[in-house]
Amino acid sequence: MPSKIELIEFYLPENVVTNEDLTKIRANWQPEKIEEKIGVRQRHVCAKNETALDLAEKACEKLFESNEYDKSKIDFLILCTQSPDYFLPTTACLLQSRLKLRVNIGAFDYNLGCSGYIYGLGIASGLIEASIAENILLVTSETYSKHLHNNDIALRSIFGDAASATIVSKCDWNGIKKIVFGTDGRMDYANNLIVKNGGMRNPYNENAETYTDESGNQYTDNNLYMNGPGIFNFTIQTVPSLIYTTLEKNNLKLEDVDHFVFHQANKYMLNYLRKKLKISEEKFYIDLYDTGNTVSSSIPIALKNCISKKIVQKGAKVLICGFGVGYSWGATIVEI
Repeated sequence: MPSKIELIEFYLPENVVTNEDLTKIRANWQPEKIEEKIGVRQRHVCAKNETALDLAEKACEKLFESNEYDKSKIDFLILCTQSPDYFLPTTACLLQSRLKLRVNIGAFDYNLGCSGYIYGLGIASGLIEASIAENILLVTSETYSKHLHNNDIALRSIFGDAASATIVSKCDWNGIKKIVFGTDGRMDYANNLIVKNGGMRNPYNENAETYTDESGNQYTDNNLYMNGPGIFNFTIQTVPSLIYTTLEKNNLKLEDVDHFVFHQANKYMLNYLRKKLKISEEKFYIDLYDTGNTVSSSIPIALKNCISKKIVQKGAKVLICGFGVGYSWGATIVEI
């Protein structure tokens, strides 16, 4: 049974941190250079007591209210986050209660980063194809700001918090086409984007050593660490073949695709990939200016904005692609 993306909405926290705000951390930091290179002017950051569950609830309520959607039709809820409210229970179960969804539905979390939306579409499509569900609420919600050291201006300039809500429904045409997935979890790679402390292997350590890199950014093993060059190398080596494989699997050529919406990592990386793949600027959407890198929510936010701005018209084929922490990657083509 085929499936499609029926609706998308997203929610951004009210608190906005501009590039100028970040100069309070380091006076000699030049915000205009960061804006030019990574393509971010500001990002939304959740309040101290605001969590992924709170953002998810607001994104879902926005979806229901803006589209007058009958939430009683939802028969499965899946939620992607790497900043859950608790180790257990799952955030999805708590969200089911907050949204007052039916109790005779399935609900679970899954832990993925920037490839999370693609994986979520794959899970939702599989549930529909197996006749387990017909209308799935796919939620991505991330508060990476809680993983960041206050003095790590490099990562604070890149990441923003956000949540998205998508209805994936059964249909009589192939709205979500064949999906390609990839994983390489070698520890050498995992260490390039990691929060080392806080889980069962390495508990949170209040006395963790503070590291300072050559640019003055600080972090501990309780915080998110990112090896930028390592992630960049992984991306440029992996994504082009991912795109070609996805096209081949769907019997399409690059010119058959109307638009490309990649995970919004940073402007420099996206433009590098666009040029390497020989995709025209008109077909390639970059959407970081006011949100930053929102991890698993970056693709649905960009896709929703494309639709709202009528950049993507009904019937268009859009290649969406996610890649990052894990390492994990995935891509598919959706017909709007």
